[in-house]
Amino acid sequence: LVGSEMCRRDRGKVAAAGCDVVPVVVQDHDTGEVQIVAYANEEALRETVSQGVCCLWSTSRNELWVKGATSGDVLELVQARANCEQNSLMYWVRPQRVGACHTKDGEGNTRKSCYYRRLTSEGTLEILQ
Repeated sequence: LVGSEMCRRDRGKVAAAGCDVVPVVVQDHDTGEVQIVAYANEEALRETVSQGVCCLWSTSRNELWVKGATSGDVLELVQARANCEQNSLMYWVRPQRVGACHTKDGEGNTRKSCYYRRLTSEGTLEILQ
């Protein structure tokens, strides 16, 4: 099943990072659309606040990830929030260009969100337009 494979793979990456991280929901302040769900550690949160842009912790590269530093798809921080249990964060952002995802669509354009695939009732992924 697609979902269980994704969950196993994700837990392994977070554990392999070897650092304390919390999930971060990155949401477009103006549209309400969820752009990314990623992770942050103390360094990423500190840099997010001081730079005023979305900074995350890459669990695959085990390093600070300043969103847009290489792609130009910077996400300006509007507000950062912590949940009631203080075990996850939400960044409200304003994209400074077209999108937020590191992948491109069929025409080579940056996708607005990392959530461009729908899970079908058959358990497969369908690319949304």
